[in-house]
Amino acid sequence: MIHSLTELCDLISLSPADLNADTAPDFPLKVPKHFAHRIEKNSPQDPLLRQVLPGLAEKSIIEGFTVDPVGDLKANPTPSLIHKYQGRALLMTSGRCDIHCRYCFRRHFPYQQAKKQHWQTALKQIAADPSIEEIILSGGDPLSLSENSLIELIAELEKISHLTTLRIHSRTPVVAPNRAEMPLLWRTLNASRLQSVVVVHCNHANELSDETARLFQTLKKANVTLLNQSVLLKGVNDDVTTLTQLSKKLFQQGVLPYYCHQLDKVAGAAHFEVKNDQAWAIFDQLRQQLPGYLVPRLVSEIAGEPYKTLIFPTKESH
Repeated sequence: MIHSLTELCDLISLSPADLNADTAPDFPLKVPKHFAHRIEKNSPQDPLLRQVLPGLAEKSIIEGFTVDPVGDLKANPTPSLIHKYQGRALLMTSGRCDIHCRYCFRRHFPYQQAKKQHWQTALKQIAADPSIEEIILSGGDPLSLSENSLIELIAELEKISHLTTLRIHSRTPVVAPNRAEMPLLWRTLNASRLQSVVVVHCNHANELSDETARLFQTLKKANVTLLNQSVLLKGVNDDVTTLTQLSKKLFQQGVLPYYCHQLDKVAGAAHFEVKNDQAWAIFDQLRQQLPGYLVPRLVSEIAGEPYKTLIFPTKESH
C-alpha cells in the first residue's frame, strides 16, 4: 500500500512539482500497489493517477459542494444503517477502503459509526421492517473486513426471513483484486439462500487486468451477479471512446455496466465535475456505439429523492 506522495511519484517517474500535488491533504493519499502499477509512467494526466492524486484544487471552496452531498446523514436512523429507498437498506460495515478516490462522496463521512459494535442494533431495525427485502453492504469498503467477519454477518442476515437479496458494493476487486481473494466468503455466498450481487466500481478500462478477470470468473462460478458502477469524471472518462472501451472490457471480463453516476457534489471534488448537457451528449454518442445492454444508466443522486434520478437532455441540448 502506498501512503507517501514521494513513493507514488518515484513509481511513476514524476515529481510532486510536475503534478501540482497537495503535499499535506486533509483526505490522505492511499493507493494499492496493484492500482499504482497500472498508472502510466511519466504521464501527469494519466486517468488513473487523476483519481488518486491529492491536488491543490481540493482546497478550493466551491458553492454547492458540501460534506454530505447525497443526504446520508439525514437517512441514518441508527449508527451504521442508512435507509433511503423503498425495499432496501444499506449497512455501513467498515470505515476503511483499499483506495482513497479523490472524488469519494463519503470522504467526510463520520466513519466512527461504521463499527461492528453497531451492527446488532442495525440488524434489529432491519428485522423489524418487513418492507426491506434487500440489504446492501457498503462503507468504506465491506471487503476491507476479514473473511470471517463477513461470513458471520451473512449468517446473521440469513436469519432475517424477509431478506431475499444481498448486495455488496466494493472497489477492492478492481483496485486490489488479491485482497478480494476470499474463497470461503464466495463459497458462503454460493450456498446462501440470499441471492448475491456484487457491484464493483471501475471508471476506466486501464483499471482492469488479468487479475480482475480471474477474480470475476471466481465470483461468477459462485453464482454472483456482477455489475459495475462508474462515476463520470472530467479528465478521466468524459469521452465516448473511453466509456466504450470500459463497457466492452467489463463485458469481456463478465461484468455488466449498471450505473454511470454524475459526480456527487462533495467538498473537494468540484474539479471533476462534468455538466449535465455535456454528459448527455457523451451518452447520446455512446448509445450509437454500443448495444443497449452495454450502456450504463446515466444517473445522479439527489439528496432526499426516493430513487436515483435519470439524466435527460434539456431542450437546448437536444
